[in-house]
Amino acid sequence: QLVNSGGGLVQTGGSLRLSCAASGFTFDEHAIGWFRQAPGKEREGVSCIAKSDGNLYYVDSVKGRFTISSDNAKNTIYLQMNNLKPEDTAVYYCAANRKNCSFFRADFGLWGQGTQVTVSS
Repeated sequence: QLVNSGGGLVQTGGSLRLSCAASGFTFDEHAIGWFRQAPGKEREGVSCIAKSDGNLYYVDSVKGRFTISSDNAKNTIYLQMNNLKPEDTAVYYCAANRKNCSFFRADFGLWGQGTQVTVSS
């Protein structure tokens, strides 16, 4: 399973770090993506990390502000979010994909429970 944590309320320009802890499998075998869903909007891919190709992926709207990373010893993936904007407000989910990194929701079969991020203006 995947367990999300780290959300909260922050002012514009602030920072948060989200965590995604895995149990029952290791990240070496999976790509891990972060998605977000704002009220009334579709769930969108934000970032992805995969050991298979060593690359990190970001949607254009978060490039330069968000950083995805992994801690193998803790079997945890992080999403460091800096310079947050009100449009970043959403429920954030991590998800696991047994193939390669993707921003397509249907490619991911295992999901965390989500954590709320609210950015006030």
